[in-house]
Amino acid sequence: MRANIRFFWLLAGLAAVAIGAIGVVLPLLPTTPFLLAAAFAFARSSDRLNSWLRKHRMFGPLIDNWHREGSIDRKSKQTAIAVIVATPAITWLLDAPLWVLACQIAVLSVAATYILTRPSPSEYRR
Repeated sequence: MRANIRFFWLLAGLAAVAIGAIGVVLPLLPTTPFLLAAAFAFARSSDRLNSWLRKHRMFGPLIDNWHREGSIDRKSKQTAIAVIVATPAITWLLDAPLWVLACQIAVLSVAATYILTRPSPSEYRR
């Protein structure tokens, strides 16, 4: 039974990494929450994958900042806000229905508010 649980967490972690990686290039699909979920799942299933994710050049610092102090670094905030602003503009240029644009703006406004209210990392570094 224990092996089944580990296998479940391993699959959940791999799926979360895949979705998070897709989120790097697709607007409205957040990367960080999926990477945090992957870190959670890998901590329960695979020391090797947990270590790989925590040491990853791009994803590791995001996870460490969140685990250490619930923070998001300035560059990630700027990138997220730029994508949030660009998404409705692209939707409008593609002549999407106004209700789609309105829903997008509402959801993205909440996401932007959440991102902007998270602290930036302190000067502490390992």
